[in-house]
Amino acid sequence: MQVAPFQLDWHGLDQQGKVQAMYVWIGGSGEDLRGKTKTLDSAPKSVEDLPVWNFDGSSTGQAPGKDSEVYIIPRRIYRDPFRGGENILVLCECVHPATLQPIPSNTRRQCAEVMEKAKASEPWFGIEQEYTMLTKKRWPLGWPAEGYPGPQGPYYCSAGADVNFGRQIVEHHYRACLHAGVKIAGTNAEVMPGQWEFQVGPCEGIQMGDDLWMARYLLLRVAELYNVVISFHPKPVTGDWNGAGCHTNYSTKVMREKGGFEEIVKAIEKLSRVHQEHIDVYGKDNHKRLTGHHETAPITHFSWGVANRGASVRVPRQTEKDGRGYFEDRRPASNADPYLVTAKIVETTVLN
Repeated sequence: MQVAPFQLDWHGLDQQGKVQAMYVWIGGSGEDLRGKTKTLDSAPKSVEDLPVWNFDGSSTGQAPGKDSEVYIIPRRIYRDPFRGGENILVLCECVHPATLQPIPSNTRRQCAEVMEKAKASEPWFGIEQEYTMLTKKRWPLGWPAEGYPGPQGPYYCSAGADVNFGRQIVEHHYRACLHAGVKIAGTNAEVMPGQWEFQVGPCEGIQMGDDLWMARYLLLRVAELYNVVISFHPKPVTGDWNGAGCHTNYSTKVMREKGGFEEIVKAIEKLSRVHQEHIDVYGKDNHKRLTGHHETAPITHFSWGVANRGASVRVPRQTEKDGRGYFEDRRPASNADPYLVTAKIVETTVLN
């Protein structure tokens, strides 16, 4: 006779005043996220109250085995939507234990320095993170096991079990972000079935990268609960299917003020002169997505236009009408590092 396992409500257990802190950092690939938990005697009042910790960098591709220790320095605190209560998620940056200098995978430090230099310009960002849900067999969620669904058209912003796949994950992730304190702005089903998007922002400076990385971590954790794999690859399926981007909306104080449209045009002209420099930090395998098809501009050519989703940079119609506002850099891939993307945009348009 089989006995059902004892069901325990872990969330309801008394923690005896202790707090669980999940330290989260970017792994050695520059795309993966890692985390481990430390017990605290009480809830920290600020990120400065949290201790520096370490991990085995030889197991994450971030240090050699003979000198494997990597320090993780807490940089931002979020509420933990999985454990609840006073438990927290801690976004960290990785440094060498002897020099306390950033290791190669730590792109946050340089981004923070750029944002500090450009602080007076008040750079605001809003990023549209696209991603694809996959089964454990690495095939898009909702697709026939041995084939393809009907052509694109009915899936974007859709409703119905025959065209919309993975909504429960999306809703769970949305609420997790709100609870955590991530500045999530919205979400929608995308053009390719099984593909979705969430938006984070507006965020100023370094918060943009912090919040997007934490939103990605929360998405991976939520998808675990549904046994679903999340792909940030910019072209997860070849053929006549849309890729996945990380469209970056951007403005500075002068762009948002009266006469700001002229400042926007000046910034776009600066971007046009260093197109390849931006492409170099806008994500891996982006050439598979930026083909000039499926709402993209060719990777080899810079262009911009009002309301043009086939351009490198799109200026919203409302921005043109108001004479001020923001623009959208459509080039970053879905796997792009937001620290690199936002820092490069500010360097080009403000510091240079």
